[in-house]
Amino acid sequence: MTPDTLFSIANGIALLGWIALIVMYSSPKMSRIVIGSAVLLLCMAYLILLVPGLGNMDPEAFNTLGGVMQLFTQPEAVLVGWIHYLAFDLMTGVTIAVSGIKNGFNRWVLLPCFFFTFMLGPVGLLLYLVLLSVKKREWFPSMF
Repeated sequence: MTPDTLFSIANGIALLGWIALIVMYSSPKMSRIVIGSAVLLLCMAYLILLVPGLGNMDPEAFNTLGGVMQLFTQPEAVLVGWIHYLAFDLMTGVTIAVSGIKNGFNRWVLLPCFFFTFMLGPVGLLLYLVLLSVKKREWFPSMF
């Protein structure tokens, strides 16, 4: 399969995971289903695509911005990096959902957090942390 095809498949898996997270928000099985399907598939794809390139990778490249930029000059490397984002952002969304349920947030209040986590990762997490701090009236409260 081409990197473009794998990119489309990975995006579809992530989108289905986000839809399941939102639709099943209040279900006790939501995190098990999303992690056990979409997150797991993305992590497996990441590993499968990462392993063949490990032999060609210079660990020192991660020490400079220029080195990291050089790593991402190949479509396969960009695909691996993208899948990394998809898996971690979805897992962050699950974490927000589990914490949101525990802390009494309605799914509709968290939709902006989910949207921004899906699109801009850390921005959605930051929004959730601000909402949680306001709700609990303390700086950086425990999420769980």
